[in-house]
Amino acid sequence: MALKIQYNKTFLQRITKELEMRRRALPILKSKESALRVEVKKAKEQANELERAFQEKMQSYENIVNLWQEFEPELIKVKKVHYESKKIAGVATPVFHDVEFEVKDFSFFNKPGWFMDGIEVLKELVKLTVKRDFFTKKMEILAQARKKTTQKVNLYEKVQIPQYEDAIRKINRFLEDEENLSKSAQKIIKSKQQKEEVGE
Repeated sequence: MALKIQYNKTFLQRITKELEMRRRALPILKSKESALRVEVKKAKEQANELERAFQEKMQSYENIVNLWQEFEPELIKVKKVHYESKKIAGVATPVFHDVEFEVKDFSFFNKPGWFMDGIEVLKELVKLTVKRDFFTKKMEILAQARKKTTQKVNLYEKVQIPQYEDAIRKINRFLEDEENLSKSAQKIIKSKQQKEEVGE
């Protein structure tokens, strides 16, 4: 959006302040963008690592896949996911702590002996999945914030700062020309008055 220039000192003062504000904010925005870029990369790597760990666990249980047909999934359910919100470069992101499970009572005599191990396996797989999802969400939130910060950096650096600098130059030139014209007009009037005084 083009800046509508007003050729007066009040407008000049206003855009000079706005220019200084943007010049001061630009390095901060750039460092925020850089920090967010690093954090997005870290979160992505952590999500990928957790996905690999999940796949490896799944493969390690492939040889007992037939046993799982006997398992009763209603024996275990997620009761609560414990997490907190933490700010990274001013952006609130979720931080995973733990998953709380609810395990129904069952008879150890009437169920296969591996059910307890099966419950532990499920807990481990669910924790890996939830943790991976947290890092994926964190990555998405940070990537969105980084994108907005990049847009603001580009707006300041490529659009607004050059526009303000150009407007300040134009206004200063205009005001100087106006002042010079005013001085010239005063000299002419003074010169006329002196001639008239001499002529009397």
